[in-house]
Amino acid sequence: MKRPKLKKASKRMTCHKRYKIQKKVRAHHRKLRKEAKKRGRKKPRKDLGVPNSAPFKEALLREAELRKQRLEELKQQQKLDRQKEQEKKRKLETNTGVEPSNMEPVKEEFGQCSAKNKTKSGKQNPKKLYCQELKKVIEASDVVLEVLDARDPLGCRCPQVEEAIVQGGQKKLVLVLNKSDLVPKENLENWLNYLKKELPTVVFRASTNLKDKGKITKVRRKAAPFKSEVCIGKEGLWKLLGGFRETFGKAIQVGVIGFPNVGKSSIINSLKQERICNVGVSMGLTRNMQVVPLDKQITIIDAPSFIVSPLNSPTALALRSPASIEVLKPVEAATAILSQADARQVVLKFTVPDFKNSLEFFTFLAQRRGLHQKGGSPNVEGAAKLLWSEWTGGSLSYYCHPPTSWTPPHFNESIVTDMKWGLNLEELEKNNAHSMEAIRGPRLASSILFQSSGLTNGIIEEKEITEELPKQKERKQEEGEDYEDKDNDQEGAEEADEKSSDSFPAKKAWEVLPEKFQADEQSAQCYVLDRMTEEEDDAYDFSTDYV
Repeated sequence: MKRPKLKKASKRMTCHKRYKIQKKVRAHHRKLRKEAKKRGRKKPRKDLGVPNSAPFKEALLREAELRKQRLEELKQQQKLDRQKEQEKKRKLETNTGVEPSNMEPVKEEFGQCSAKNKTKSGKQNPKKLYCQELKKVIEASDVVLEVLDARDPLGCRCPQVEEAIVQGGQKKLVLVLNKSDLVPKENLENWLNYLKKELPTVVFRASTNLKDKGKITKVRRKAAPFKSEVCIGKEGLWKLLGGFRETFGKAIQVGVIGFPNVGKSSIINSLKQERICNVGVSMGLTRNMQVVPLDKQITIIDAPSFIVSPLNSPTALALRSPASIEVLKPVEAATAILSQADARQVVLKFTVPDFKNSLEFFTFLAQRRGLHQKGGSPNVEGAAKLLWSEWTGGSLSYYCHPPTSWTPPHFNESIVTDMKWGLNLEELEKNNAHSMEAIRGPRLASSILFQSSGLTNGIIEEKEITEELPKQKERKQEEGEDYEDKDNDQEGAEEADEKSSDSFPAKKAWEVLPEKFQADEQSAQCYVLDRMTEEEDDAYDFSTDYV
């Protein structure tokens, strides 16, 4: 009981209670001793070590240390052997149940490609390796699944790759609308009606929370699956591929292609119901082709992402360029994305006040999310990175309106009929309707309206990729920084504030800015150059001899 004037309660208790506790403790220890006797285990004796009076004590201690080292080396060797055996078993499991005649050419190509990549990865440009792997996947596959992000399906289509598939012969091209749960249902229906006129389209939602293959997990009670664990559209895609295999008359190979971060590897994991392919938030994780057998008759091939052409708009470059290959400037990329989004909905989504320009938005976002630099100033670059990562990730819901009437030039009526031949489209429509009912998309009010930049041009040929040395890149960056510093020193404080709000060193962001701002910027630069020329004329050069 706690006494009123003292802080701590008293530890005193009645004798009856104390003796009772002691009795229970003795009984518990007695029980433990009995169990230990039954098991036959004894307490380990303490190692007393070598006594000081013993002769050759130092030699004995050295021998003991050597023995310990040998045991540790032996344990490490056994661990490595076990890991190698597990890897062999995994490879055998993946290869079992697949016909050797069908798998031999794919395996040979895969082996050659991996051997070449190991030798040339240090020397060759990674973009060229991506192009080589993509070509191999297109050549090896009978059906090609082009994965599109349902938030911007038109921006995820690459006309160069589609042309290469059409020219490749009798190959089927199927569009897969992934991440369909991040788009309002009305918008998803509009896109489905628009895309199925050209090519067979499957509504899909990949499951992101899957078990790693080879890991042992504890058996627990069955609980209701989370939203991320549910895969929608898997049955429709299985039936579509199975029906084509029956009409084709032999085993087929399915290639999965698309731009980075659209969910290619997640779709393969969802079909296999195991985490076989590497999946993550960062772009460009898949760097080599990976063969995954779904069953005895269907083999699926994971491909690396498309390489974006530098001639695209700044928005397309910001959304589709993998960060693992290209060094992106976060402020420029986030500014380009923000220019195409509805400002009111962005304000409501990120809960920030109204902003006049991109820099003001980044400062508000940094203050809102607690991103600060040394001294308490808001971290603008960190806020830009946050916006870019959320926009390219799989959590933010935004949508684009499909065009009213437009057909790609590389498709005509004969090609469209050839692509649809051999596929059960009636059953596909039923499965799409069923998956549309199962999807619980966001409301129009809670998602952001985004203006799509249209088809994104890609690079397939290795010749089109320009090699730029790292030294040249560093020089360009340094030149840009020096030019900015000169302008900031020469201009006044008011002009510097106006300029820092929207001006960035790269030309891509310059194109995004409004025309009025560009005109003001050009006039300011001309004024600075005039000032510089006047100062140079008045200055006296002491190194020259005027006599």
